[in-house]
Amino acid sequence: MQKRPGFVTFRDMVPRFLPALLVAFPILSAQAETPEAQATARVFDHIRSDPTRLTLFMRSFPKGGDLHNHLAGAIPAESFLDWASEDGLCASLSQGRILPTKCRLATPGDIPAAQLKAHDEARAVMIDSLSMHDFVPSATDRSGHDHFFSTFGRFAPVLATHQGAMLAQARDQAAADHVVYLELMISPGLGAMVKAGDQHPLRDLDLAAAHEALAEERPRLVAEARHDTDEMEHDARDIMQCDTPAAHPGCAVTVRYLFQAIRTMTPAQVFTQLDAGYQLAHDDKRFVGLNFVAPEDNAVAMADYSLHMQMFAKLGALYPDVRLSLHAGELTPALVPASGLQSHIRDAVEIAGAERIGHGVDILWEKDPIRLLNEMAERRVAVEINLTSNAEILDVSGSAHPLNLYRRAHVPVVLSTDDEGVSRSNLTLDYLRALSTTSLSYADLKTLSRNSLTYAFIPGTSLWDGDHITTLCKAPQSFACADFLRKSEKARLQLQLEQNFATFENTISHAPLFQ
Repeated sequence: MQKRPGFVTFRDMVPRFLPALLVAFPILSAQAETPEAQATARVFDHIRSDPTRLTLFMRSFPKGGDLHNHLAGAIPAESFLDWASEDGLCASLSQGRILPTKCRLATPGDIPAAQLKAHDEARAVMIDSLSMHDFVPSATDRSGHDHFFSTFGRFAPVLATHQGAMLAQARDQAAADHVVYLELMISPGLGAMVKAGDQHPLRDLDLAAAHEALAEERPRLVAEARHDTDEMEHDARDIMQCDTPAAHPGCAVTVRYLFQAIRTMTPAQVFTQLDAGYQLAHDDKRFVGLNFVAPEDNAVAMADYSLHMQMFAKLGALYPDVRLSLHAGELTPALVPASGLQSHIRDAVEIAGAERIGHGVDILWEKDPIRLLNEMAERRVAVEINLTSNAEILDVSGSAHPLNLYRRAHVPVVLSTDDEGVSRSNLTLDYLRALSTTSLSYADLKTLSRNSLTYAFIPGTSLWDGDHITTLCKAPQSFACADFLRKSEKARLQLQLEQNFATFENTISHAPLFQ
């Protein structure tokens, strides 16, 4: 049939996501679970006490997104050592770090990184120093918390020159975990921002004046950050061979960024990072929001916490389109006095306006925690749960972790990795860790996975209206649904996840291995 001028067909409107829409028809139209989904739930119940089959099941389980992932911490120590070798750098066994120079003659405990592969014991020492691999407290290295955070300085010399390779690895790992969306925390252009902060002291804590003082430098700072991001993405695409027949699986993972500011610096340096970061997220659609990094129990981070929340409030009012997720409550009574546990999560939500909370472990010790939980549930403030990280850094795990508390309070939760390279973990292992200490059903797992896209900072309206598909897509083949999907990147990724569920459930429900 010849089309009339101006006549647009359904296939014309949605050429790229039509196949996913067609596969997802039973899910979108029926509202009830398909027979394959019901069979998969029975398989899950049958194998959940079988570690080997459960691991195979969860490796293939579609996990939606990873919303709390630091790029610098996502890379295994072995890669850092390989890059140090390529760069001709020295490894200091006595310090447990990669040095920014070549080895000096006759310096005890130093070895060229290129020679580590021929020295198993030396390589093992370095891997242990650059990660949580085989960490066992000792008289000189007693704390998992301190060991974890010290690793970043130990592999820092190779970070700047291998950003593209790091991004490629993170995307490939996400694909291996059956993740369709990755929200990475990065700090492009950080050095220039810190220098600008040194040149513009925060006088009398006047945030409005500080913002005005950066007016001339702000465009340069943002341009440098965007340039660094461009180079990183270009290098990653080359490494992954995207748009070629040999493309890596990671090419199919959608990536967006949160600009992360380091909160352990001077107030002027912190404000300049945030000021430029908000402008960056406003100007560049690859950046979907902001976050904070560095140990929350650090003396500067604790002393300036209230000021930092005011900074977010001020800049958030100037840039209302920029989203905010904040590390808050990554604390325990063993790390800080009781007075330091009372309001970090609350202030992040009520003052800074955070839409998501990273970690949230100290919720039990907040002032009036029940009211705070109710407020978070009502405002739909999601919590990014990082089980492996919390076990290693805070020594909080199992039934002591507030994951179940948040779920019982109807606070939205997502599972994420935090620093999977340093932690020697991945998203599959975090799901398995959750299953080891909770009574999560297969339906609960799907909710966690769906939450990771519902509460992601992806632009567009959600495909889900509560527990149901949006009314516009009750009839999936309609023009209204097609137009809705065309306008919403979030909905298209959610539809991709539903397609992945359908494929997964069809495979699992018919696999003899799981019967």
